[in-house]
Amino acid sequence: RRGMFRRLSVFQLVVDIALAAACLAVRFTMTVENPAMGAVVVLMALALALRRVSPALALAVAWVGAILQMLAGMTPDASNLAILAVLYTSARYGTRIVRWLGLASAGLGALVATIYLTSGPGLGLPDSRVLLGAILTFVGSAAVLGLSWTLGLLVLTWRTSIDSRRERGAAQRAVIVEQERNRIARDMHDVVAHSLAVVIAQADGARYASATDPAVAQDALATIATTAREALGDVRSLLAQLRHEQGDGPSPTLADLTALVEQLRASGLSVGVSGPIDATSLPAAQQLALYRIAQEALTNALRHGRPGGRATLSLDVGADAATLTIANTLAEHPRPVGRVGHGITGMTERAHLAGGSLTATAEGDSFVVTARIPVGARS
Repeated sequence: RRGMFRRLSVFQLVVDIALAAACLAVRFTMTVENPAMGAVVVLMALALALRRVSPALALAVAWVGAILQMLAGMTPDASNLAILAVLYTSARYGTRIVRWLGLASAGLGALVATIYLTSGPGLGLPDSRVLLGAILTFVGSAAVLGLSWTLGLLVLTWRTSIDSRRERGAAQRAVIVEQERNRIARDMHDVVAHSLAVVIAQADGARYASATDPAVAQDALATIATTAREALGDVRSLLAQLRHEQGDGPSPTLADLTALVEQLRASGLSVGVSGPIDATSLPAAQQLALYRIAQEALTNALRHGRPGGRATLSLDVGADAATLTIANTLAEHPRPVGRVGHGITGMTERAHLAGGSLTATAEGDSFVVTARIPVGARS
């Protein structure tokens, strides 16, 4: 909108002007009693042309034409049908003020038309028949004028409801897409960060062992190749999911924790497992969350923990929740307190999405990550 005028397309403007011109031409093929009637016909055609581009101006022009028609003492004319279209558009396209002015115009117009038609010269004093005629005239006029305005309001409500549902649907789709992208980003971070940490550790070991123990170097190179191939497969799966929005990404379970621990041990991190890892009864979503949290925590221990330090992993599956605890020895110069990287943020998000919680904090000379994921009906 710009001021009192609405922005219409060229096609809409051409259609409205052509319709008004056609109605004007048809009316002038009929008898026009006097110049005043000609002016009324032109005003009604103008209101018809303006009804969508400026409902307020169209309403004002229609009122001017109706008042001129009554002042000249003329009877209702076919051109007065334009008033119905103006009332419709005042409710359909007008602002809130114009909309209520249109409703007031319908009621006032019915009253004025009733007085004008039933109290003309020569009717004498009102009797029962004149009063009944006035009532019927008012009811009929109010019904016709009010119906036009009500129809415009109903169409406005219907269109507003459709637009609102469309906007909600677009917003929901945007949220779903953003959540999916965040999930893929977390998976990508977990896969790439873990794999690169293992590759770097093995490459360093191979470089140092190549001169003194070629067999160790060969084993390290084999581990690098295996890890890189697995990471490449996971990354391809994630990229396909991002590109085509179909298929499932890598979904390891807690049964894969043993292989993960062995891989990190081969990379130089001493990992101790406290108790058996038996979580086959957990749902797949909870197993995936716990595995990814364990993977990220152990990878952080390999990258940021004290060289030659030790990490411990324990998993306690209770009736209500599964608690995963991973502790590792802090480096001699740990990162500044309050600096949170993507790893801790990703682990926290995974725990929250699974309905649980996660804490990651230094306790003495150790860094402890504790994730609690609800299981059973409450999850």
